[in-house]
Amino acid sequence: MSKSKKIAIIGSGIAGLAAAIRLAQKGHQVDVYEKNDYPGGKLSHFDLNGFSFDAGPSLFTQPENIIDLFRICGESIDDYFHYTPVSTACTYFFESGIVVKAYVDNQLFAAELAEKVGEDADKVLAYLRTSRSAYTNIGELFLHHSLHKLKTFFHPAVWRALGSTKLSYLFSSIHHYNSKAFDRPETVQIFDRFATYNGSNPYTAPAMLTMIPHLEQNEGTFYPFGGMISISQALYQLALKMGATFHFSTEVTAILTAENNVKGITVNDSDMQYDTVVSNMDVYYTYKNLLKDSKKAANITKQERSSSAVIFYWGIDKTFPHLDLHNIFFSENYTAEFDHIFSKKTMYHDPTIYINITSKMEPSQAPVNAENWFVMVNAPHDVGQDWDAFRAACKKNIIGKLSKILQLDIEKHIIAENYLDPKLIDTRTSSYTGSLYGTSSNSKFAAFLRHPNFSNATKDLYFAGGSVHPGGGIPLCLKSAKIVSELIETASE
Repeated sequence: MSKSKKIAIIGSGIAGLAAAIRLAQKGHQVDVYEKNDYPGGKLSHFDLNGFSFDAGPSLFTQPENIIDLFRICGESIDDYFHYTPVSTACTYFFESGIVVKAYVDNQLFAAELAEKVGEDADKVLAYLRTSRSAYTNIGELFLHHSLHKLKTFFHPAVWRALGSTKLSYLFSSIHHYNSKAFDRPETVQIFDRFATYNGSNPYTAPAMLTMIPHLEQNEGTFYPFGGMISISQALYQLALKMGATFHFSTEVTAILTAENNVKGITVNDSDMQYDTVVSNMDVYYTYKNLLKDSKKAANITKQERSSSAVIFYWGIDKTFPHLDLHNIFFSENYTAEFDHIFSKKTMYHDPTIYINITSKMEPSQAPVNAENWFVMVNAPHDVGQDWDAFRAACKKNIIGKLSKILQLDIEKHIIAENYLDPKLIDTRTSSYTGSLYGTSSNSKFAAFLRHPNFSNATKDLYFAGGSVHPGGGIPLCLKSAKIVSELIETASE
C-alpha cells in the first residue's frame, strides 16, 4: 500500500485531468491549479452565432485510454461520456479532382485506392498489417513506459521490440519508406500526412512513425457526442468524483524547491507546501517561469520545435453533402509545403487544408441548413513572424483553393468567423512558440531526447502532457499521465 501524499498538479489539460483521476483514485490528496476558468487546456470549446466549435484537437482515437480511467475508478463510462465509431476516417481531395474515402474497413479502403488512383490493394493491406505489427511490438512498449528509466530496457517486451525494428524504420524517412511501399503518389501523400499527427515533417521524420496510421485505420476513428469538449468535461467530472480539488483562475507562479527536493508551489503570493508537484504546463515554461532555471529552459530550445497551426472557425450558411466529419484538401506540392513550414518558417501559398465538421454527426452543432467548419492548415512555430499578414494571406489562399475544388465561392457563405494562430496558441495555452506538440519528431533520436516524465535534479517533481514523453495528442497525453502516476506510486511505496 502506497503512502498518501499531498500532490499539486499545475494545469488541467487532458494529461493533468487524467493524472488527477489516477492519483486521487489511489488515495492521494490532489489539488489542481488552472490559470484559465475552465478545465481541458487546448481541448476547449466556444459558441458563435448559433455555431458550436471545438477550439483545439478534433480527432478522437483509442477510446480505451479513457475507458481505462473509468474502469480503475469503478465508474460506468455511460454515466459520463458517449461516443460512436465512424465508418470513414477521412475524405481526401486532390487537385486533380480525385476524391478518396479512407474507410475504416481496410478492405474497403484498399479497394477505394485501387479504384480511384490505381494503387495495388494488396500493398495497402500489407502496409497496414506492418503498421499494426510495429505499433503492437514496438510502440506499445515505449509509449506506455518511461524511456528514461533503466528498468524499461529490461522489460520482457524489449526483445520483441528489437526483433520487430527494421533498419528502414531508423534510417529512412517516412516519405522514402512510403515511396517504396506504394506505386501511386496519391497513396504516398495520404500516408505521408500522418507525420503531422505529432507536428513533424514526413521528408525528415523517421519511418518508425509509420506505425501512426494503425491508430486511425486499424483501430478506428470515433466521434464523441457533444464534440471533443465532452472528453475534458467527462474527465473533469470523474476527477471530482474521485476527490480531486480544482482551483480555476488561479495561476501558479513558482515551484518551490530546497536541497534538490520539491517543497510546494507559490500561488497568489502565498507559498503552499506539497509533497509532490506534477507540471502539466509546457516543460519550457515550467523551467523558465516556475523553476526560474533559464539554463535548462534554453537546453529545451535546442531541440527542433513541432509545427503549429493557423485555424479558422467558420459558420457556413450552406450544407455540403459530399464532405464528411474529417476532410483533407491536399497541397499540389507537399515537399514545398513542408520546406516552407520547417526550413523557411513561413506559410506556403498552397497549403494542405483540414476541415472538421461536427454538425455532420450532430446537426445541433450548427443552425438549420448550415455547417460549423473547423478549418486548419499546418504552420511554422512562432519566431516573430507577422501573423496578422500571414493569417490574411492564408485565409485568401484557403478560400481560393476551396472555392476552386468545391466549385463555389466559399467566402460568400461565411457568416461567422473566429481564428487562432501560433502566437495566440502560445498566449492562451502556454505552449512555447505555439508548437502544438512541443518538440518535433524529425530525428530518429527524438523520442529519447524528449523531456522525461520526471526531474533528474529535483525529487518528487514530475511532468505530464504533450511537451514531454511520449508526446502530443490526446492518446499520448493520457499515456503520459499514466506513466507519471505509476512513477509517483512507485516512489510512494
